[in-house]
Amino acid sequence: MEIVWDWKSIGSLLATLVFIRSTVREVVPREIRDLLFSFLGRLLTFLQPKATISIEEHDASSSVNDLYDAAQMYLGSRCLASSRAVSLFKRRNSDHVVSSLPNSHTALDSFNGIPIRWTSCALQNPPSSSPHRYPSEHRFLELSFDLRHLDAVRSQYISYILDEATRLRLKNRERHLYTNRHTAPGEDHRRPWSSVPFAHPATFDTLAIDPALRDDIRSDLLRFVGRRDHYARVGRAWKRGYLLHGPPGTGKTSLVAAIANLLEFDVYDLELTAVNSNSHLRRLLISTTPKSIIVVEDVDCSLDLSDRNRKKIAPKPEPAQARSRATAAGLWSAGEYGDVGMVSLSGVLNFVDGLWSSCVGERLMIFTTNHPERLDPALLRPGRMDRSIHLSYCEPAAFRVLARNYLEFGVEELEELMAEAEALLLEVQMTPADIAEVFMGCDGDHADVAMRTVVEEMRRRRKALVSPSPSLLTSDGGVAGGTDQKNELPAPTIREGWAT
Repeated sequence: MEIVWDWKSIGSLLATLVFIRSTVREVVPREIRDLLFSFLGRLLTFLQPKATISIEEHDASSSVNDLYDAAQMYLGSRCLASSRAVSLFKRRNSDHVVSSLPNSHTALDSFNGIPIRWTSCALQNPPSSSPHRYPSEHRFLELSFDLRHLDAVRSQYISYILDEATRLRLKNRERHLYTNRHTAPGEDHRRPWSSVPFAHPATFDTLAIDPALRDDIRSDLLRFVGRRDHYARVGRAWKRGYLLHGPPGTGKTSLVAAIANLLEFDVYDLELTAVNSNSHLRRLLISTTPKSIIVVEDVDCSLDLSDRNRKKIAPKPEPAQARSRATAAGLWSAGEYGDVGMVSLSGVLNFVDGLWSSCVGERLMIFTTNHPERLDPALLRPGRMDRSIHLSYCEPAAFRVLARNYLEFGVEELEELMAEAEALLLEVQMTPADIAEVFMGCDGDHADVAMRTVVEEMRRRRKALVSPSPSLLTSDGGVAGGTDQKNELPAPTIREGWAT
């Protein structure tokens, strides 16, 4: 039977619908009405095709997915204000509170009129037979939307999220100090670094080093960060290696902190004794971020990276003795002692200048040591250590910087004491750390009293040079204020300057 519609029939239908609507409002309770409307909405959603995009926290090689971190940052700033559940996190010594979407919860967003639903998911990894494995989860984000908007979401919305995350990082820039944690075989390697906010106060203006050397280092660093196109044009990875060497207390760590503050880079403090294999070392490298400094302090004390030519000449100890001596000294070398699963010299060389070293981006790699003559020359060649910087005992120009840092008023009022102190520094060898410790002990005293205390300490050390007493012996066997007696082997040729 064919239904014929006319204006009269349409009017009757509309009147009937209005009557039913009024009746439902008066008879049906509000809670039931909301439930019916929700059911109808879900039914329409089911009938309308949806698209889903999954953003994993890590890829198949356990590398961190930058898009996942960007999405969490974006959600924390844009979509969680009206969310029913929010996860808050604040790092120690940090001023910022970070919000994220908890597992198994959703948040709504809109982009160019397209409604988008975000869901945070987590799946427990299968149990491992290894007793050392940390419990971990497979986490990912899902965003769902109408299928007809698939092209717009993939080509525009994802790029918008990345751009917004970059803007938020620059706005809330908080640099971090990272350290690698020890991982045994079978453990979860997907988060190899732990971090705290980086808040070291050292700057180039407070460094107690020769002003000419300080300005040279600063200009070299600024030249490096501004030459991305040059590095790409000549076919070199955008990285630079520094070797900082000199006696203890000469400011190597402070120089690293000043470099990080000058360039606004993150710092990765790599502890080689906590790395159990060359492959683990590569994973640590690819887990770092651009605009970062990778620091290996006291590299000669972490691994056996000594000159291979001298090893051939020196008598080789028995295997059991070699292993015990290496363990006692904290030196590990897979090549010499035949151990499997340890970091070797070859692994460190590839870490510094291998193919994997070019996969991160703009960064510095800084090694520090008190004894550069102990290192293999292959580690010191240009391309690995592009610049060698020797930090020595405190000189008159550096002493003036220290005096300005610690005294309440200018050093011009104490010129007579300054002149005597500078003359004494030509006779005694004191590190900036030695002098700074004397200044710290004079905290609260007047500037002239503090200066006289420092001068008296210099006089005492000059007098002790004639007949050193046991109290002046340093922990490494030398004499305080004297030359280091441990450097008996001739130092290898270390290239000064920078690679073109």
